[in-house]
Amino acid sequence: MRALPAVMALFALALPTTYGLHADPLPTRIGHCSLTAISRIGERLEDASTGRPVPGSGSSVQFANGGYQVSYEEVPQIRRARRGDRVRICLVSVPRNCPPGDTRGRIYKTFDLRTREAWTLPDSEHFCGGA
Repeated sequence: MRALPAVMALFALALPTTYGLHADPLPTRIGHCSLTAISRIGERLEDASTGRPVPGSGSSVQFANGGYQVSYEEVPQIRRARRGDRVRICLVSVPRNCPPGDTRGRIYKTFDLRTREAWTLPDSEHFCGGA
């Protein structure tokens, strides 16, 4: 029965990161990528009084490593993705001349390893220095 811990460890590595296991941190350099998993898929907006999604308000996706992408448009590739899907997320661009501490506006390209589809979106509705 000594092999059981090794088998359990290998099984744990195969599980999606949304279950508290491994998620690479978000890439910080343009052209670098990391592996993570989708932890939430939703609309861009939620009704403040009910907390319910606002249909037709766009797409949003959150990742197990804390990453987030959002669009004013409905993104079909995100709609076909599922919670728990493993993804590769790559930093495409970083805005320049931002106020200190304002890190909004990074653009990431995400590739869903299950659906084999990709999308490119920012991490915020506004770029640094914006609303």
